[in-house]
Amino acid sequence: MAAKPKHAVVTGASSGIGQAIVQRLLSEGWRVTGLCRTPASETVERLTIVPVDVTDFAALDTVAAALGACDAFVHAAGFMKTAPLGELSAQDGAAMWRIHVDAAAFLADALLPRMPAGGRIVLIGSRTANGAPTRSQYAATKAALVGMARSWAAELAPRGITVNVVAPGATDTPFLRNPARAGTPPRMPPIGRFIEASEVAGLTAFLLGPDAGSITGQQIVVCGGASL
Repeated sequence: MAAKPKHAVVTGASSGIGQAIVQRLLSEGWRVTGLCRTPASETVERLTIVPVDVTDFAALDTVAAALGACDAFVHAAGFMKTAPLGELSAQDGAAMWRIHVDAAAFLADALLPRMPAGGRIVLIGSRTANGAPTRSQYAATKAALVGMARSWAAELAPRGITVNVVAPGATDTPFLRNPARAGTPPRMPPIGRFIEASEVAGLTAFLLGPDAGSITGQQIVVCGGASL
């Protein structure tokens, strides 16, 4: 009898890094529940798309309660707004905190009671967590993920549940090419190209797999040499 596929819950599943993670996990035989605001456009084997705004906690609570057990949780939903100090938007800062930090905490808290020993949690952070001009509010939310992940990792280590942050540099996604970013263009990494979403997905899939059972509480940066 074939083994039952493992189940991963992935936010931000409809585009960019989240979509690449979903595709990678499906290719490795996972069953995936994708949480995103965009309804599914086609039926894909072992993939269930649940349309939900992950910042709407009333709706998210209902969704989480119906998900059942999961072996892994990946939080990839997010966005970036930029502004220099002196022109910061409290509304933008609160919105980024809500989706990056609060939504991750809400879902992890809801899913953990049904996550078996040996489960996995991966939060998609950013190299910008170390700080970058005009990105202070965004950087603050991504830095918070590291402290949160390390705290959870310490709590969950006795159960064999790992918690890590994957922190990409500038990644070639539709968001990177958004005209709204014209005022704050990304810098080309030393490798001469942007990070591929599939590369971030590959690292994430590894951290969800059996060979990464001793890696926990870490922020792993994928930056093409930009941190050198």
